[in-house]
Amino acid sequence: MDNKPKIIDLHHHVIPREYLESLTKVGVKESLGTSFPEWDVRTTLDRMDRNGIATAFVSISAPGVYFKEIKNSRALSIDLAREMNEVCANLIRDNPGRFGAFAILPLPDVDAALAELRHALDVLELDGVILLSNYDGYYLGDPRFDKLLSELNRRKAVVFIHPTTPPGFEASHLGFPEMMMDACFETTRTAYSLVLRGQVEKYPDVRFILAHAGGTVPYIAARVDLVSAFMQLTEAIPNGMEYYLKKFYYDTALSAAPYAFSSLQNLVETSHIVFGSDYIFSTAFSLGLTIDGVESYSGFNARDVAAIEYENALTLFPQRRDSQ
Repeated sequence: MDNKPKIIDLHHHVIPREYLESLTKVGVKESLGTSFPEWDVRTTLDRMDRNGIATAFVSISAPGVYFKEIKNSRALSIDLAREMNEVCANLIRDNPGRFGAFAILPLPDVDAALAELRHALDVLELDGVILLSNYDGYYLGDPRFDKLLSELNRRKAVVFIHPTTPPGFEASHLGFPEMMMDACFETTRTAYSLVLRGQVEKYPDVRFILAHAGGTVPYIAARVDLVSAFMQLTEAIPNGMEYYLKKFYYDTALSAAPYAFSSLQNLVETSHIVFGSDYIFSTAFSLGLTIDGVESYSGFNARDVAAIEYENALTLFPQRRDSQ
């Protein structure tokens, strides 16, 4: 039997020392309400090997590189995005076949983001882009991001959408960290903003991956469709709501459970489900649970599992076939 690692993890975070040092200087200590865990390359590779992960596509998680409360936030964002993309490029170079990377961009400055996009994809040859769910409270479907979406569409780019802290969160007295529930709602808000603002129709060649099985996207699809018709918003979705939701890819991070999979399966084909672990913010134990959740789910057959664990990722990133 072939025991070569095959899983391709498309939701896998790195926390470089340089990133932590920059955030410490500006007083940022948490990501979605939780402290930053310790990260290093050697431990990461060991975790990957133990769990049969051939390649991890790394990204910088929330809070990203922009902090509006900080003096000179624009300059910091531009410099930090460049530094983190260089770090990711070096990680790929130093560990052939083991890593890919989603470039982080210095949004909400769209012009600076376009400049960094060119550098990250054309010079560093990173694999795609990570976008956070909102920037200064504006979700990705907002027209202010049109120039960026147009360029991503021209490039037929793969865009990984990751949640961040929702606007107004500090006014909540619920008492739970964003990572528990709000992360899912954030992905939902920005996905529907892209659909209902007509951006998925307008930019059909962007391949979007939604974190955490799309949050609540599948569960509330019928409700959003009904209300959008009532509010006469359907001009943006001439092919119908379901058509656009089926264009998204959905990862398994922190969502590999029958409750999530049954809802997701009723919306999309297995060809649009990809493996994601949310390591290192999810623990090594959680990583194993995600794999077990995919492989033990009664609704998936062996072909489905293979598609989710690596084949669908290779469709998105065919250049990675040689490492499998």
